[in-house]
Amino acid sequence: MGHERKSVVDEALTDLTGSMSLRSDSYDSVRETFRWDVPERFNIGVDVTDKWAATDPDRVAIIDGNKGLNASFGELSQESNRLANVLVSKGLQKGDRVAVLAPQRIETAIAHAAIFKAGAISVPLFSLFGHEALTHRLQDSAARFVIADTAGMAKLAEMQGALPALEHVIDMDGAGWDELTQASDSFDPVETKSDDPALIIYTSGTTGSSKGALHAHRVLLGHLPGVEMSHGGLPKPGDCLWTPADWAWIGGLLDVLLPALHYGLPVVAKRFEKFDPEQALQLMQDCKVTATFLPPTALRMLRQVDRPGERWNLSLRSIASGGESLGEELPRWAQQEFGIGINEFYGQTECNMIVSACDAWFANCPGAMGKPTPGHDVRIVDDEGHELALGEEGHIAVGAPDPVMFLHYWNNPDATAEKFAGDMLITGDRGYADGDGFIHFVGRADDVITSAGYRIGPAEIEDCLLRHPAVSAVGVVGVPDALRTEVVTAFVVLRAGVEGKLELARELQEHVRSRLEWPPVSARGAFH
Repeated sequence: MGHERKSVVDEALTDLTGSMSLRSDSYDSVRETFRWDVPERFNIGVDVTDKWAATDPDRVAIIDGNKGLNASFGELSQESNRLANVLVSKGLQKGDRVAVLAPQRIETAIAHAAIFKAGAISVPLFSLFGHEALTHRLQDSAARFVIADTAGMAKLAEMQGALPALEHVIDMDGAGWDELTQASDSFDPVETKSDDPALIIYTSGTTGSSKGALHAHRVLLGHLPGVEMSHGGLPKPGDCLWTPADWAWIGGLLDVLLPALHYGLPVVAKRFEKFDPEQALQLMQDCKVTATFLPPTALRMLRQVDRPGERWNLSLRSIASGGESLGEELPRWAQQEFGIGINEFYGQTECNMIVSACDAWFANCPGAMGKPTPGHDVRIVDDEGHELALGEEGHIAVGAPDPVMFLHYWNNPDATAEKFAGDMLITGDRGYADGDGFIHFVGRADDVITSAGYRIGPAEIEDCLLRHPAVSAVGVVGVPDALRTEVVTAFVVLRAGVEGKLELARELQEHVRSRLEWPPVSARGAFH
């Protein structure tokens, strides 16, 4: 049956997936006719393993770039069943929190699937988090179980006294995983409703200010239109996905791993301790990656590699990117080097992939993030949630209910209430909509720079500076100033061989001043 097999929700996405090309329908027609059809009962673990194991068990699910091994859907199904049995035998109950502290690897995918099947709540944890960040998340979630690799086990050993709720730690590299060999590979998954809690993903931040966004099983289904749109359609013959984004983040887990497995597509598991652009290019070549999610930072590092499109024989047909504004320069560079553009998408941990570009449907608008993804009610609103006119800057907001939207912040009802204005979820980002339906990102509501009466989004300045031949990377912030409130300050990394002189700083100031409509860089603007 292969790709022809469709679930209830797949049927709702007929205009976006299967044999129908995105080019066969216009964006406007699909957006107008799109209707969600989320089933009452749905379990992510069953969907991404058992569904395919029942029809095509030998189909490759994960290509392990760490050990050179592959895992089939049949193996994922059996191993996740074994782990689910082990967890239940240790007293795991529906609704318990189980943290997963490991990088991209086959066992990490098995752990998440097993937790979902058992009706528990997965808590992905970034393997590079330090003591404080891990302690906060484990305390806040009151996780009873942790599944970790060797490095994670060492970190946990230093903090167990601070985790009174933690009862069981399972070592995926040791005796804990050996228990799976004695467990049955058959398991009756807990029947979960689409609205039942499935995972807690903590928002960005390394201290106690980080909040846990509780998501339901339907969150996977809610991601599908955005994932498909950002890749010009999924699945397509021969597709293979990879991202350098860790599976502990929503960008790695729900933008790549779980959607790919949903479609029966192989995912490359490879997490570099430190992202190396040349190793990443080699990996994509060797594994014949066709669709990739590359965060802007990774793209900027790839941009520093000499002639990547010539030196590597890549199979890429689509590049998706999100997390921060790309601007105009990075898409232009990708088109020049790889012969394909970048489909920028937008969202956040609480409500992800709600806006996307899609070069298969429409020409991307330079500097814009894209258009609202079918199925999502995205508007620009004021502080009270009222929609603003085209071109008027305001909050980027999403109408509730929405399948991709979080249930609430874990143990934080006040923060949940503050997130909404009426029925609109306020993202915390500011932007505006134009007459062609594109959403333009201005900046975070809390990082827009106010200088001499101007409200300045740093992304536009960063993009402008990236177009200068001397600039390799840049970050723009506002520095407090008694006269102007804030003064725009750019921290610039120069290309190899370029010397940082005062004359160059002045040249960069003029480069920005002469290209942007308002004067964000005054004579007192600074470059470092």
